[in-house]
Amino acid sequence: MTEQHSHQFERGTDGPKVIVVGVDGSDSSLRAAAYAAGLARRQHALLAVVYVQPVLAAGAALGAPVAETTDEIAEDLVAYIRDAAERLKGIFEVRWEFHTFRGDPYGGLVKAADDLKADAVVVGASEQAGHRIVGSVAVRLVKAGRWPVTVVP
Repeated sequence: MTEQHSHQFERGTDGPKVIVVGVDGSDSSLRAAAYAAGLARRQHALLAVVYVQPVLAAGAALGAPVAETTDEIAEDLVAYIRDAAERLKGIFEVRWEFHTFRGDPYGGLVKAADDLKADAVVVGASEQAGHRIVGSVAVRLVKAGRWPVTVVP
C-alpha cells in the first residue's frame, strides 16, 4: 500500500499564517485593521490589508473620475498604514502587505481571501443602517463559511 501526499492547501492547522483584513477608510475598518494587526503579531502571521476598489459603472458613465478617486483612497490608506507601522517600529512588529482588488466589497474580499490563501478574515461592522436588514459584507462572509470571520464593531 502506498501513501499519497496531497499538496492541497490546508487551512488552520498551526494557527493562521495569512490574515486578510478589509479596509475602506471607515472608522470600523480601521479598528478591524488594528485588531487584525494585533492578531497577526501574536500569531506571527502575514497581515494582508485589502482595499476593494468599487466599480461604479453609473459614475463612470456620467463622466465622474471614479478610478482616480478610488486610486487616491488606496494611496491614502497605504500612506496611513505605513505611517502607523513606522511609528510602532521596534515596539509592535507585524509583517504586512497591501492589496487592491476591484469589484463589490463582498466579491473583492472573497477573491482576496482565495487568492492569498487566507486562514482568517477580519472586517469592520457595517456602519450603514440598511445593512442590518439586507445583510452586510460581514454577514455574507460568515454565511459563506469558507474562513473564520471576525467582525470588529
